Amino acid sequence: MEFTNQFIFLTGLLLCVSIVAGIVSKRTGAPLLLMFLSVGVLFGEDGLGIVFNDMELSYLVCSFALAVILFDGGLHTPLSHFRTAVRPASLLATLGVLFTTLVIGAGLMFILDFAPLQALLFGAIVASTDAAAVFLLLRQRGVVLPPRISHTLEVESGINDPMAIFLTLAFVQLLLLPEEGSWYVIAGEFVRQVGIGAAVGYTSGKLITVFFNRIELDAGLYPIFALAAGLFVFGATNLLGGSGFLAAYIAGLLVGNVEHRGHAVVRQFMDGLAWLAQLGMLLVLGLLVTPRHLVEDIPLGIIVTLILMLVARPLAVFITLAFEPFSWREKLFISWVGLRGAIPIYLAIIPVMAGLEGHYFNIAFIVVVFSLLLQGWTIHPMARLLNIR
Repeated sequence: MEFTNQFIFLTGLLLCVSIVAGIVSKRTGAPLLLMFLSVGVLFGEDGLGIVFNDMELSYLVCSFALAVILFDGGLHTPLSHFRTAVRPASLLATLGVLFTTLVIGAGLMFILDFAPLQALLFGAIVASTDAAAVFLLLRQRGVVLPPRISHTLEVESGINDPMAIFLTLAFVQLLLLPEEGSWYVIAGEFVRQVGIGAAVGYTSGKLITVFFNRIELDAGLYPIFALAAGLFVFGATNLLGGSGFLAAYIAGLLVGNVEHRGHAVVRQFMDGLAWLAQLGMLLVLGLLVTPRHLVEDIPLGIIVTLILMLVARPLAVFITLAFEPFSWREKLFISWVGLRGAIPIYLAIIPVMAGLEGHYFNIAFIVVVFSLLLQGWTIHPMARLLNIR
């Protein structure tokens, strides 16, 4: 009973402190996601003494949270934005993530003599951008972008997680069982995951809207059903061998762009729940961090960050958007706004759970912190410098 009371007390305290940290972030200009992470670190083992190192529970909590966040992201993405940006965003979310992974891997192999698969795994972990990081900071800084840029960033960050997750899992498998891996099999597996994810997401989104329009529920049950449906789509797609993250986003996109009973209350409820999921995920990831263990990994983390920010992301953007109607200034800005958030830290849990050697978790955390600090605080000056207003 004592543990139950302490758990409830600490949960409430952590959430309240995080919200206060959000207010501080708004007034000081500090990146909001960094403040949430800092609260977790503050209460952790090297702070106020909460010892939490359960990677499997953290992976479960973060997967649950990401399912909610991506479903909500789809709900709040206008279909017109998606149609406008689907081609460049899809290129960035697939080829862009792949190029980023390859460039980081090549950099680590050349500069630090890393083994190829280990270097590529580091690249895959930090290759995807974070929707919350990008748009929270843009709103926080008051930067208003041209529609084609904002829509591209919005859709890219909503659909690039499947590629990063797939690459991370593929390289982990190759490191554990190199004799069973084949690049042809891996490529086929990716196509299968994306195909199943897109098909299940589209079909489920249509069925959910039909249900909303045909069945009358009490007002309070509409958002609960929406949450249950989003989680069901995510879990069912994964069980079928597809990408649950892509399915949840597409299902949310269809549900959010069709008028139905409970449309307004579903969007409002899911928005609040997505904030709670974001808070919970960042707090859990922050609690996992032991700052004194980060010190020795800071040099490597800085090297990975610099390769990512100054070489890998710009190359990926300029190559994948070579035939898209963006000016070089716009491409450079898209490169700079590719912020990293909770996703790399979440992906870094996978090789740790698999028992692979290498400070993947620490490096991912350092990369995220430096990305939020260096890019997060310079978005407004960069927009002014490149005249992207």
